[in-house]
Amino acid sequence: MTEANYEKTLAEFGDSFDLVHRSFHQDKFRIVYLNSLVDSQSLEWEILSPLREMSFNHLEQATDQSLFKRINDQEEVIKGILDGNVAMFAGAYTYLINVPGFEERAISQSERETVINGPHDSFNEVLQTNVSLIRRRIRSPRLKMISLSVGDISKTRVLVIYIEGTAKMSIVNQLKERIQAIKVDSITDSNFLIQKLDEHQNSPFPQFYTTERPDIAVSKLYAGKIIGLVDDSPNIICTPSSFFDFFESPDDLYQRWTIGVAVKLLRYLALFVTLILTAFYVSICTYHYEMIPQSLLQSLMQSRSRVPFPPFIEALFLEIVIELLREAGARLPTKIGQTIGIVGGIVIGQAAVQAGITSNILIIVVSVSAIASFIVPSYGMSASIRLVRFLFIIMAGFLGNIGIFFTLGIVIIHLMGLTNFSSPYIKAISPAFFKSWMDNIIIKPFYRNK
Repeated sequence: MTEANYEKTLAEFGDSFDLVHRSFHQDKFRIVYLNSLVDSQSLEWEILSPLREMSFNHLEQATDQSLFKRINDQEEVIKGILDGNVAMFAGAYTYLINVPGFEERAISQSERETVINGPHDSFNEVLQTNVSLIRRRIRSPRLKMISLSVGDISKTRVLVIYIEGTAKMSIVNQLKERIQAIKVDSITDSNFLIQKLDEHQNSPFPQFYTTERPDIAVSKLYAGKIIGLVDDSPNIICTPSSFFDFFESPDDLYQRWTIGVAVKLLRYLALFVTLILTAFYVSICTYHYEMIPQSLLQSLMQSRSRVPFPPFIEALFLEIVIELLREAGARLPTKIGQTIGIVGGIVIGQAAVQAGITSNILIIVVSVSAIASFIVPSYGMSASIRLVRFLFIIMAGFLGNIGIFFTLGIVIIHLMGLTNFSSPYIKAISPAFFKSWMDNIIIKPFYRNK
């Protein structure tokens, strides 16, 4: 540890554009701060005006206020200035004065996780604001927060938040140790932190649940889970997470539990449809015509009579076009993206059928499969399912129904082998605890919750 020093501080920042250093009373008081990180009005009222009128003899009385924090370490001074504090050098003493003035995005409705009922606020990129949104909902001293720093250059603040007596301390300590063990130059978003914490980084399935909604974050805390807040990121991470957490929607909490259960079961059906439907079409059209009902077989043969490609190539072509339209719609401005998605789908689909590149029935199959993928609430899980769907189509093109069931078995085995902080990824199914199905897979009635 080195003693805090005015000259060392100026040398550390060099010729920074926003660095300000001023002297008062014949250099008895000196202040250093970054004007891009402090509130100019608070700076004038609470620091500059009092310093102009203060004598050196009244320093000790003035610095007894909680606004002043005495610092002896040079590194702490530098970190404090970078956090929006003003460093004041007075004789042999150095003080940090907290007058932050960060620009931040207003609290608004989440565009990614919209709800019909329930709260409409969401996290933003400022850590203090996000903490206040959680504190406002959990007014208990049992809410604990551990502050950590990640990144040799960025020094990004990470908060590990849990409810004492509800969360497992073994997982809290394990998460803390893993975060402290991360050695990188910078962490700029919670998704970068997730990639460093993943136990199975080559798996296509996300292992950490993320959300922008404070009410969902709080519900996870009440359920005994631990959340992580990363400064400059509007997404919180939650652990331990299971496969079924990614099929939960905020609306499930704000409607009658019977409707919530029905909608959640519909999402599981959508998962099966988006994974299997296109692959099953490829399989029966290539190897298993006997499975097609006689009344449907004739219309299917007529639809495919002008198509020069095998079902496997035809399905891959359409699935890739759907993914191109999806990505184009997501990257373009909202109004243009919607137009591209609707007009592009109609025009390309109609033109492809008229040109004999694909059949009408496959257009319907791929469209239903794409719609089913949108029903999954989590974007990360939806993207993973879309990727795995291509594996099903490829195996169906080579091995038919055997390939579909073989791939399904491989995916299930893979899911059974995944863990999130030693917690099984598909717990309540593997290992099987039927009594926990209402808690983990479906939805427990609210009147049965403690």
